[in-house]
Amino acid sequence: MTAAGPAHSHAQPDVSQRSVGELIGEVSRDLSTLMRQELELAKAEIKTEVAKTGKAAGMLGGAGFAGYMVLLFLSMSLWWGLENVMDAGWAALIVAVVWAVIGAVLFATGRSTMRTVHPKPERTLDTAKEIPGALKPS
Repeated sequence: MTAAGPAHSHAQPDVSQRSVGELIGEVSRDLSTLMRQELELAKAEIKTEVAKTGKAAGMLGGAGFAGYMVLLFLSMSLWWGLENVMDAGWAALIVAVVWAVIGAVLFATGRSTMRTVHPKPERTLDTAKEIPGALKPS
């Protein structure tokens, strides 16, 4: 050891006095420790990302609600504006029909887009099927 801390040597350790079983056991323990540490790191990273995702989702939800309120008040303004030129009932019906058309178009577009979604990761499954063959000796 030096004053700055433990000396790090690049020399190979002398393992001539140790059995193969001891060496394999040590490698196994080291590998197990490494895997546990990697798993803990992954858990910590995922926890951080989930927290950020939750905050972002909350903000997006708030923005969605604010957008809904804007559309609600714009719709009421349109209804009251149309009341100046026609009966209030007809004005409300016109605003409702406009929203019905918008809803129908969004529904049809969403449904056709949903039909193109493939929940099974086809390319990943195909690649995974090739792995066992790649591991076999040629």
